[in-house]
Amino acid sequence: MKILSTSQIREADAYTIKHEPIASIDLMERAANSCTEWIADRYSDGASFYIFCGTGNNGGDGLAIARILNTAKQYEIKVFIIRHNDKTTPDFSTNLSRLDKSKNIDIVDISETSQLPEIAETAVIIDALLGSGLSKPITGLLADVVEHINKSRVATIISIDIPTGLFAEDNSANTGKVVCADYTLTFELPKLAFLFPENAPFVGEWQVLPIGLGKDFIAQTTTDYHYITEENILPLLKKREKFSHKGTYGHALIVAGSKGKMGSAVMAAKSALRAGAGLVSAHIPNCGYTVLQSTVPEAMCETDENETHISGRIKTGNCNAVAVGPGIGNDPDTARALKLLIQDTTINMVYDADALNMIAENKTWFHFMRGGSILTPHPKEFERLFGKSDNSFERLKLQREMAKKYGFYIILKGAHTAIAFPDGTVYFNSTGNPGMATGGSGDVLTGIICGLLAQGYKPHEASVLGVYLHGVAGDIAAEKMSEHGMTAMDIIDGMGEAWKRVGSLSH
Repeated sequence: MKILSTSQIREADAYTIKHEPIASIDLMERAANSCTEWIADRYSDGASFYIFCGTGNNGGDGLAIARILNTAKQYEIKVFIIRHNDKTTPDFSTNLSRLDKSKNIDIVDISETSQLPEIAETAVIIDALLGSGLSKPITGLLADVVEHINKSRVATIISIDIPTGLFAEDNSANTGKVVCADYTLTFELPKLAFLFPENAPFVGEWQVLPIGLGKDFIAQTTTDYHYITEENILPLLKKREKFSHKGTYGHALIVAGSKGKMGSAVMAAKSALRAGAGLVSAHIPNCGYTVLQSTVPEAMCETDENETHISGRIKTGNCNAVAVGPGIGNDPDTARALKLLIQDTTINMVYDADALNMIAENKTWFHFMRGGSILTPHPKEFERLFGKSDNSFERLKLQREMAKKYGFYIILKGAHTAIAFPDGTVYFNSTGNPGMATGGSGDVLTGIICGLLAQGYKPHEASVLGVYLHGVAGDIAAEKMSEHGMTAMDIIDGMGEAWKRVGSLSH
């Protein structure tokens, strides 16, 4: 799913109106119907709605929602039109005249802060003040209304299209007040701002509602930003052939573990197997031999000459992909072994955890790391590698710049894990849950991606599919164990069902 800019969405609206063809007021009606259907599914008769409308098209959406809700169920509906300027759009005016003819709806004009209503605690507020075209912080009456909404102790706040006061892309210079919504109902495609953690208190849980914008326009419009959905995953899936064998699905090498951190090696190796690699080998310190052989009997084990940590030259042999870093520590011997591995290896590599930290201490190594390498940092590791950023938008810019500069695939882990390609394209993940914020979850992702690379998936395919699968397995683990009670091993246990769910998409 593409993530388009505000201007591109306006162009999509105009294209749809011209080519469907459909009148703009009817497209607004379509959007209002989608919102009303979502709302009516969640609230029974007797619910009380306070709908705050601006005088533009977002306000027109609110007026249409009020009218349609009034016919959907026995709701108590109050509409407040915020006259923050003298301008109105034609579609707003049309919907206001339609609403005037409705019964049982109170419509109040507000031009001063003193006129703002007291809001019942059981009410649902619908924020339809401003849409996604905002480019400067709100002030005056609008800011007072937003503050009034946020201070209310209501059951729920629902924003239409985007929370009022939030910019759709870059909020780094936004110093104004923003509605703190519980839910945001946006249209056709997500907004880039929804994917940044600092905006979560404003956006709440967001839902994309289809309104039939022109598919041809969206398909031909270019963007650097994408949201991973089933349509992105289906073309990537490789079918397993009847007359195949273990060699068909590649050989993954996991370089992991040190004394006290052998669990990382276990989880990465298991994950590579669950990802479908035909063979998995692990290079580990000698102290981990019994641990790995007893917990991952399917994996082959090569022990380092050192008892407690990895120190010697690592043989990649006939392997098809290598993952390095989980639990290896930062001993100087290990750093030297990592440098030799980077210099010697000509196959696809995944770098994680301690490998990233050692590279951060030796940034000249970037220049001899293979193009197409996959790096999987969490935010702190990313900061050590590439420097600090003031906010998530700035960090995203830096992530793209570094991916372009070095030819890497940089997977920045988080609630919507961002995958930056060497050409500057970014894919944000749609799967996963907060229960995955647990030790070992990153080791699992590393193993999955390495297992996919070993099977012949290209780095961009392994990155997108691996992150998506990891999230699906995490969601399965949460369903079974709860977000609070799940562990990284539960994510691995969910991989079989994750493959079944992803595979079922093609049938």
